[in-house]
Amino acid sequence: MKKKLIFLDIDGTLIFAMAPPSVLAREAVSKARANGHKVFLCTGRNMPVIGKEILDLGFDGIIASAGSHVEVNGNILFDSLLPEDVIQECLSVFHEHRMYCRIETPEGIYTDPQMELLLKTAKPDKGNSELVRMQKELELGIHMQPYENYPGKGAYKICFTSTTLEDIEETKKYLADRFDYVVHAYRDSTTCFNGEIIPKGIHKGKGMEILCQYYGADLKDTVAFGDSMNDSGMMTTAGIRVVMGNACDELKEMADVVCECVWDDGVYHEFKRMGFLS
Repeated sequence: MKKKLIFLDIDGTLIFAMAPPSVLAREAVSKARANGHKVFLCTGRNMPVIGKEILDLGFDGIIASAGSHVEVNGNILFDSLLPEDVIQECLSVFHEHRMYCRIETPEGIYTDPQMELLLKTAKPDKGNSELVRMQKELELGIHMQPYENYPGKGAYKICFTSTTLEDIEETKKYLADRFDYVVHAYRDSTTCFNGEIIPKGIHKGKGMEILCQYYGADLKDTVAFGDSMNDSGMMTTAGIRVVMGNACDELKEMADVVCECVWDDGVYHEFKRMGFLS
């Protein structure tokens, strides 16, 4: 078969709730690469929090920060930070609307203390892998720095939490002309809504285009695996769109294939069905 470029989201796709990659996930990545396919991470996480256990699987390149950072073997192909004045404008708008934030930078993550308090009481939909991950980070004591330590040198993106959808909608009056909003899966009983803003024109699909150009490959030979709406850029770009069984309904509507849930090793089973492992 023709060799493919395979793009994997992390949370809710490759792993769930900050668990280490499963034996089958490791086998899937290793065998696919051994068979000549190229496998990439394509994540909303910034580089400092991807984690050694994931990086040690071995990848042919990384798209991080939802497309704002692209690298191959430490060689940076694309890196786009939001200027500090824009970051401060966004924070001001969010704070005025009772929304709490985490700022993701090349150095790490900086959070409002109120955000951590809200996360501790939230009861996420199981399909909201981003909120599940943030709660698990707190539970495991993964270090997030307080906002007062933020170096003020720009950031890749801002994630937000809110107790109401109405407050999120209000902020769009000020920011939606420049940012795409992603609000993650929620239920009628949700008391903590979470999401992120991503600069228009920058998304995971753009990172895929950069890596295809680097490797001299065609986008029609790409396969993307994802589970949440911050993966929509991957889905509109990829030749084959694979969505996890645990994904939000909106993303499933974009899929060519819906595979098993992440906790049932959907990536491995779909790799096998597609012939990447033999």
